Amino acid sequence: MSGLMEYNGSAIVAMAGENCVGIASDTRHGIRQLQTVSCNRQKTFQVTDQCYVGLSGLATDVQTVSQLLNFRMKLFTLREERKMQPRMIGNMIASMLYEKRFGPYFTEPVVAGLDGEHKPYLCTFDFIGCLSTAEDFVVSGTTAEQLFGVCESFWRPGMNKDELFETLSQCLLSAADRDCLAGWGGVVHIITPDEIITKKLKGRMD
Repeated sequence: MSGLMEYNGSAIVAMAGENCVGIASDTRHGIRQLQTVSCNRQKTFQVTDQCYVGLSGLATDVQTVSQLLNFRMKLFTLREERKMQPRMIGNMIASMLYEKRFGPYFTEPVVAGLDGEHKPYLCTFDFIGCLSTAEDFVVSGTTAEQLFGVCESFWRPGMNKDELFETLSQCLLSAADRDCLAGWGGVVHIITPDEIITKKLKGRMD
C-alpha cells in the first residue's frame, strides 16, 4: 500500500487565514527517486468558486478521482441548481473513497475552501475515506511529516491573504527540500471571498 502511495511523490498543504484559505502543492511528476518525468503536474483542482481539492498519491488515481469529482460536482449542480459547500464536498469525497474500500484509489485528498459565511474549511482523508478536519492546517503526501514540522512552527491565527501566501510558500519549499520525491517548483492558490490568487513558485531542481 505505502509503496504505491509513494510511487510518484507529492507535497500538499492547506492553511487557514482570516476570511481566506490557501492550498499549495509541488509540481514534480516522477517515478520514485529514479526518474523525474516533468515538473508541471497538476495536483490541485478547482471544484467550485470557493473550494479547491488537492490530490496526493498515485498519479493515475489522482487523474481518475479528479475526473470523477468533476462529474459528481456537475451532476449535483444540474440536479440541485446550487453549488456545493466545502463541508458537503468533504462528505462526498469520503463516501466516494469508502465505497471503493476493497479496491481503493491510492490517493489522499485535501479539501480547502470558504463556506457561505466566508469561514475557512479544511479537511483531509486517508485512502479509504476517513475524514479529519482542522482549524489551522492540513497536509498530505510523501512530505507530510516535514510539512507538519514547518507548519507547526510558522502558522499563526488571523493571517491576511498576503501573510498566508508567504507562510504557505515558505512551508512548502522548506519541506520539499527535505523530500527527494517532491519539489521541483510549486503552485499556491489563495481563496478569498472576492477572488482566487494563483502564484507559481520556483524550487530546487536537484
